[in-house]
Amino acid sequence: MDDRGGHGGPRVPRQWRPGPSGEPAALRFDVLGPVRARRGEEPLATGSPQQRALLAALLLREGRTATAAELIDALWGEDPPSQALAAVRTYASRLRKVLDQGVLVSESGGYAVRGLGEGALDLTVAQELSGQAEKARGAGDLTLARDLLNRALALWDGEALAGVPGPYAEAQRVRLEEWRLGLLESRLDMDLEQGCHAEAVSELTALTAAYPLRERLRELLMLALYRAGRQAEALAVYADTRRLLAEELGVDPRAGLRELQRRILQADPELAEPSAPAAQPAVAPVRPAQLPANVPDFTGRTAFVRELSEVLAGASGAGGDGARGGDGGGRVMAVSALAGIGGVGKTTLAVHVAHRARPAFPDGQLYVDLQGAGARAADPETVLGSFLRALGTADSAIPDSLEDRAALYRSVLDGRRVLVLLDNARDAAQVRPLLPGTEGCAALVTSRVRMVGLAGAHLVDLDVMSPDEAIALFTRIVGEERVGSERKAALDVVAACGFLPLAIRIAASRLAARRTWTVSVLAAKLADERRRLDELQAGDLAVKATFELGYGQLEPVQARAFRLLGLADGPDISLAAAAAVLDLPPEDTEDLLESLVDTSLLESAAPGRYRFHDLVRLYARACAERDERPPGERTAALSRLLDFYLATAAGVYAIERPGDRTVDHLEVTSYDGLAFTERAEALDWLFAEAQGLLACAQQQTADGGLRRAVDLLWAAKDLAESGANAKQYETAAVALRNAARAAGDARAESRARTALSNVHLAAGRYSEADDEARRAIELAAAAHDATPMSWASTDRGIIALSQGRYDEAEQLFTTARDCYRADGNRPGEANALCNLSRLYERMNRTDSAIDLAQQGVSIFQQLGLSLRLANGRYALGVALIRAGRLSEGLVQLSDALTMFGSNRQRLWEGTTHFRIAQLHLAAGRPAQAAQHAEQALAIGFIGGDLIRGGVLNTLGKSLDALGQSDRARACWHEALLLLEQAGAPEAVEVRRLLAPLEAP
Repeated sequence: MDDRGGHGGPRVPRQWRPGPSGEPAALRFDVLGPVRARRGEEPLATGSPQQRALLAALLLREGRTATAAELIDALWGEDPPSQALAAVRTYASRLRKVLDQGVLVSESGGYAVRGLGEGALDLTVAQELSGQAEKARGAGDLTLARDLLNRALALWDGEALAGVPGPYAEAQRVRLEEWRLGLLESRLDMDLEQGCHAEAVSELTALTAAYPLRERLRELLMLALYRAGRQAEALAVYADTRRLLAEELGVDPRAGLRELQRRILQADPELAEPSAPAAQPAVAPVRPAQLPANVPDFTGRTAFVRELSEVLAGASGAGGDGARGGDGGGRVMAVSALAGIGGVGKTTLAVHVAHRARPAFPDGQLYVDLQGAGARAADPETVLGSFLRALGTADSAIPDSLEDRAALYRSVLDGRRVLVLLDNARDAAQVRPLLPGTEGCAALVTSRVRMVGLAGAHLVDLDVMSPDEAIALFTRIVGEERVGSERKAALDVVAACGFLPLAIRIAASRLAARRTWTVSVLAAKLADERRRLDELQAGDLAVKATFELGYGQLEPVQARAFRLLGLADGPDISLAAAAAVLDLPPEDTEDLLESLVDTSLLESAAPGRYRFHDLVRLYARACAERDERPPGERTAALSRLLDFYLATAAGVYAIERPGDRTVDHLEVTSYDGLAFTERAEALDWLFAEAQGLLACAQQQTADGGLRRAVDLLWAAKDLAESGANAKQYETAAVALRNAARAAGDARAESRARTALSNVHLAAGRYSEADDEARRAIELAAAAHDATPMSWASTDRGIIALSQGRYDEAEQLFTTARDCYRADGNRPGEANALCNLSRLYERMNRTDSAIDLAQQGVSIFQQLGLSLRLANGRYALGVALIRAGRLSEGLVQLSDALTMFGSNRQRLWEGTTHFRIAQLHLAAGRPAQAAQHAEQALAIGFIGGDLIRGGVLNTLGKSLDALGQSDRARACWHEALLLLEQAGAPEAVEVRRLLAPLEAP
């Protein structure tokens, strides 16, 4: 008999492997739900409930024989019928006819099930997955362990042994349910270890409602809430638990729960970080290793390497008494900031030192190029999101604001030993949010400016190489044989390079690649470049001199590509966009770009994507201003890029919104964009190109490209509505609005204000949105541009609706509808109908609300619209809820939720979860309501803080209905603050709900 000890689950027999090929399909049995049997995919009749009880008892006997007496006791307990034995024999006979020959055998007056194939019983599979998960967790692979447990838990199909009578089945149900909950707790514990706090809160809220006396679930919920920044709710969970245990069982919470409450009250910093298993090895799935490759021919800088290594040793605790920090080797959070001109080798030195220090930071190394020397320095908020993902934090657990992301980042790093390399920083303000802030971690920062504003930083000023170091580096690249006989010429070369490491490396690499050149030939070439020598004499000009070496060797067509590509903003550029800039076929463009990659003047960020080092980009732009003839070609190149983005984004818009005539009112383009046939492919392009597209729009503030740039924002509005790139979208809209106002272009200003209004509205900034929309309408009328009228009227109507100004909202929505109808814009008309439906739902005109929403849905369905249909179903679902038709409303909202997900509209997903939560609450299902409200909080939603207040209000009502009044009160307090700040009428209801809980 197989011993399955150590897996923590019920023990079942090892099943026999299937017979040879040619036999009937293997039998399969389920007990983790209704008891079922099937041959392959064909279900088999298992008979009456008592017959299924007999089958279940035999399947769970571990292959051992069950006597007739044992089976009678299992089916009927102490009160069997007079013909119990005959009944058992009848059930066995019937099952034998259904199952394969030899599976159900008679033995010693009893029965047994044998000869099944491997994995024939779902419980066996679940048990094996559980055992594998334990091994994976012990090995430190939490990602695999969680996946295995999720697969095991997915095998449950409701209640185990559902509908099976008898005392044996009842005992097994209890045991299997206890095991399932243990697996759930184990997986949730790993969720918290990997930083998935927001996701866990939703599930734990539902589980604690279903199993209110299970303290481990309450403990996990408290921890998840605390790590999600919801300390008041975490403490309220403890208060609710203590009261419930006293009332139901007359006991106090167990010691573990009390200790957790104490630590939360004291804000124990160790609680903020997931506690990794003690046996977890150094190689963990969430350990980042992001350092760029070390330079194999690193030369010199000995004193700097020693100095920086000592600082890092002090941070890691590996430096002994000699470590920096003044505490006899105690661990500190060390920050070293390297400053110097471009090309002086800051990054090379920092990467070299970081690689040497890797063993002292076993929990990982993070790296980012902050692009501080360019026009578009990296946003700390975005960098923190990337770092948190690299550290294993789920997307849904990453907060929105910079402050919250920085706090979570420090919490995740607390107790870990991680090295952070922040390359090419702009200033101290950009760096501060990215510092770990805890002992055991360290940060290396490189910048062109001294970080005097970085408190406590160890500052290092990196100068050019000494002549001996410069010659040594040159020699290592070119080779001793070639340099040894021409030492004076080599000195001339490194002197012409200004002793800058990057310049030396470029010159030496070119010489090494040309075996027919001597060092003297290279020295003569450099000596002939009078301008280059002038630039080598001062500061940043030395950087230009470095790149002049490479630029001067380019063929004319390469040089043109180098100059023009450097004009485009954005972190990188796709091959198709680059082809537009150069006005060349993609094949020729790729050849050119790859040749520039070979010269190290361009980098390949990924297949089909290219980027400049930011200093190289600045140099390329200087070359364009100096060398590009005629000068108008610079403007033409950026115009082609703008046309490419606008034409392609308009095509994506059209695929997403068939029949929407907005694309007919966009500026005409002279350069074609990409054409897509599949909606998913089109969306992939839009989101992949978001940063470059928005940077291009923001760059085109001059009169020639202004209108097209504004229209590009219109065509790419999905980027704002989804919540992705909303900040960059807003920045571009502000820049274009200001440029249009300065140019006196009412048409462009109206459209830019409309785009900006949409962003403000999604973020819940209603006052700003209303101001922009109102001015947009005035300007659109002056410019005789009807299209913004409908958009801006819609936004103003939504604001009026949210603030209870129903007459004004009706007038604005009606205006929008009429504008859309006049334009023949059927999707726009349907959208206006759905907005009117939402208005009438608020006014309790439910029949009209349902009718209008159904009209909108019908139009969307006729046009084959997916995203807009989701909005229509959302409006219809809300109207049906108001009418009390909850089951119909749930169908509509569930469909909308699926559609929003497939269209990557995360904020609308969260908003729909909120409405589903309200539905469940109205239907008397507070546990489901609380779970959906938590999912909304984890994802985010349209409407910002105002809607967050509504979600918290709904969550509070759900928790109160579940008897969790203390946590409900915590939710309502936060909701009241948000709703009062927004001036929302719902604040009155929240005050009323809080009143009895606040009474002395």
